[in-house]
Amino acid sequence: MRTVRRISLVFLATVALAACSRGSDGSNDVPSGWIRSQYGGNSSAGYVDRRDATSTVAKEITGHSSAKGRTSKGDMVFLRYRNDIVAITPYQGGSRIEIDDYRTGYHRWKPHLRSVWPHPDSDAFRGGGPGTGK
Repeated sequence: MRTVRRISLVFLATVALAACSRGSDGSNDVPSGWIRSQYGGNSSAGYVDRRDATSTVAKEITGHSSAKGRTSKGDMVFLRYRNDIVAITPYQGGSRIEIDDYRTGYHRWKPHLRSVWPHPDSDAFRGGGPGTGK
């Protein structure tokens, strides 16, 4: 009977530690599957909403999965997720949605981000994935 109790306690402790080990941004993944199903398109052109303005598309996306950050420049809207950047740009009367990993997206869209988000190589950037000091 003691063995069963010990195993149960170890199991419960493991479950509790696993639940507590999630960071505050543990569920801050870009909703790429949802974007794909809502907006279609192909990977070379990104995903396209042929009717809605960029601000409307950004609200739809963040309504499904809140972003860690949001900034805009002109008609362009940028959403920051844990490991990714979603860029929403005007496209043929609607919007184009492009998803890049944080490093690639930061360098690609840097002129439009106005230094509001940390450089991916700086100490201020705390992306997801394995590593120390997070």
